[in-house]
Amino acid sequence: MLLEATHLAIAYGDAPAVWDASLEVDRDEVIAVIGPNGAGKSTLINAIAGLRPWQRGALRFAGVDLATVPPHAVCRHGIALVPEGRRLFTRMSVEDNLDIGCYRAEARRARQETLSRVFGLFPVLAERRHQIAGSLSGGQQQMVAIGRALMARPRLLLLDEPSLGLAPAVVDDVFDTIRAIHDEGVAILLVEQNVTRALSIANRAYVLEEGRTVANGPPSVLLEEPRIQEAYLGTTGGSVDRG
Repeated sequence: MLLEATHLAIAYGDAPAVWDASLEVDRDEVIAVIGPNGAGKSTLINAIAGLRPWQRGALRFAGVDLATVPPHAVCRHGIALVPEGRRLFTRMSVEDNLDIGCYRAEARRARQETLSRVFGLFPVLAERRHQIAGSLSGGQQQMVAIGRALMARPRLLLLDEPSLGLAPAVVDDVFDTIRAIHDEGVAILLVEQNVTRALSIANRAYVLEEGRTVANGPPSVLLEEPRIQEAYLGTTGGSVDRG
């Protein structure tokens, strides 16, 4: 198993955000984490990325106990995050933003190869490599954020709400790209409010509610549960459009 999170508890001061979250991601999987706003999904993914400490539980990546890894070194082990809201350096060029992703020596040595791969996934970024990132459309900025993470040459790509604020046609492109990245051998852990789209590409999914994992399984199984249909798909039973 590539990633194993077991009974994680994460708090902001005295306020618990996650109190019993468990999940696993294997090397060949796309895993989705779904749940209502405030369930702790972003907190969980940020902890996996090394951005939040956890108070209880265990987190292992490729057999390494991440409790022993300094936050700045998590990326070195092969984990990269595309954060919610993209968080680009909007006054820097597209290429400069991408370069931030390959600050590690190992990634820097492969910069040209990886940059070509990113431009292959996102041809528009090659055309606009010298353009200021803040002048791009929302969809193009999301491409830069994903490309920046790929420049680190991760084994596991974490995506936090990649469809947020994007037009439906752009969302289609983003999910097609996530599929393509996975097809190249990168494991994916996806936090996404668009439940239908998330489940359409996931091998398995976890449902997080009020800071704990309450269900998990293949999308085909979760989609048949009346509670999942009602809470996340706006239906009350019967057939579900799987898009």
